Amino acid sequence: MPDADASPATSPAEDLDLIANAAREAGRLAMGYFGHDPRVWNKENNSPVTEADLALDQYLARELRGARPGYGWLSEETTDDKARLTHERLFVVDPIDGTRAFILGEMDWSVSVAVVEGGRPIAAALYVPVQEELYLATAGDGARLNGMAIAVNGRSELSGAHVAGPRALRERTALLEAGINQDDPIRSLALRIALVADGRRDAAIATARSNDWDLAAADLLVQEAGGQLTDLDGRTLRYNRADVRHPALIATSPALREALGTVVRGVLG
Repeated sequence: MPDADASPATSPAEDLDLIANAAREAGRLAMGYFGHDPRVWNKENNSPVTEADLALDQYLARELRGARPGYGWLSEETTDDKARLTHERLFVVDPIDGTRAFILGEMDWSVSVAVVEGGRPIAAALYVPVQEELYLATAGDGARLNGMAIAVNGRSELSGAHVAGPRALRERTALLEAGINQDDPIRSLALRIALVADGRRDAAIATARSNDWDLAAADLLVQEAGGQLTDLDGRTLRYNRADVRHPALIATSPALREALGTVVRGVLG
């Protein structure tokens, strides 16, 4: 259980300033590798990791943990230390979300950093370096893109909705019959969800087994933009559990959540 006596004194706004600056600088570092044939390895789960992922992970750990030594740490590129479970507040980081896109020289990758407290994100920074787009949010204070307030759009009809999902769902009959427009796949799951927050997509779908680091920052962005990131039954996500994996998910406006959940449940079960 978290140690209540170790509760941080810093505000979510102060944490946001810290992670925003760190995410932006990490993106700058990543651009030094982007398009320059970085070294690539395969991890045990056969997903790729590059020397840039590891360099950003080291930078973010040094900057963030150095500034907040009392916080826990969870990153895709750091061996999971279950000591994080004893911390009320922690950083949840994906140094490069969308590594395959990064390797291929495509634009749809991002740096994702969140602060989680009590199982929910309270500050989020998502930086898209190629497009110089910085998404920020704190709990209860809205979401912004490059300083401008953003909001999910008001579509209430599933037919005609533009939905971002993984390649595995393209051309699935149930989605086509519902009249859903499946836009080009976006490799960064965090960015896929952020595009719902800023209204450029009506909804996003994630198949099962996404992880805390893929989701925490984007979850807060879409929540503060007036949307929801939930499982297919409408349950809110909880972070910093022993198992950091999540089931199939949808991000959308409240008006579309139930209808989309029904369709996606029929596809993913």
